[in-house]
Amino acid sequence: MYAIIESCGKQYKVAEGDIVFFEKLDAEEGKKVTFENVVLVSNDGKVQVGNPYVKGVKVEGKVVSHGKAKKIIVFKMKAKKNYRRKQGHRQPYTKVEITSIKTASKTASTATTKKVEKTEKAEKIEA
Repeated sequence: MYAIIESCGKQYKVAEGDIVFFEKLDAEEGKKVTFENVVLVSNDGKVQVGNPYVKGVKVEGKVVSHGKAKKIIVFKMKAKKNYRRKQGHRQPYTKVEITSIKTASKTASTATTKKVEKTEKAEKIEA
């Protein structure tokens, strides 16, 4: 079982037990974090795609630590103008361990499949 969630303007593929590095989140170490913007859920080959998000599905995780990534160097230069600027940057991140993917209740998912089956039968009868 895996899910694709949207957080910090990016999409991440996560499964239970994964450790994911997000951009800095406002949560203390050891606290629980809930991601409700779930774009896609796959459970035993059954895929649910949201429009834009899947309703009733939540991904929960635990904040492991905060830190900074490796330093990158930003170097600007203009040829023949004696213009050189060197700047470093370290992006802050939050390390999160995914604890669970909670899907919608089974009654809601079966109700939607029954509606789809009824509409398909109605379309076949009309044709």
